[in-house]
Amino acid sequence: MTKKIFIYSVMTLLIISFFGVNFILSIISNILILLFLIPLLLIIILFLSFNTLKSKIKICNNCGSTIIGNNDKCIYCGTNLSETEFDDRKEVIDPSKETIEIDAEEIK
Repeated sequence: MTKKIFIYSVMTLLIISFFGVNFILSIISNILILLFLIPLLLIIILFLSFNTLKSKIKICNNCGSTIIGNNDKCIYCGTNLSETEFDDRKEVIDPSKETIEIDAEEIK
């Protein structure tokens, strides 16, 4: 056990003296930067691809089916999609004006 520790310490001293402390620190810092930047880069790529896919999605006003791509006609009902308007904004309903009636039941 002490022989291995001695060998590792001599190797470490030789590497540090040969390459320098700055080189060893730069290698460690570059590895840490890669460990943090690669997941961040993957998240950005996924976000951009999701937004690109989201811009290609259309909803048919006649049958309500979701269509991906630049089709001129709905593949389900045949409605001409170029004539219909695609409005991403949904009609905002005031929740305070809506009432939900709930009947309580006794559980036995």
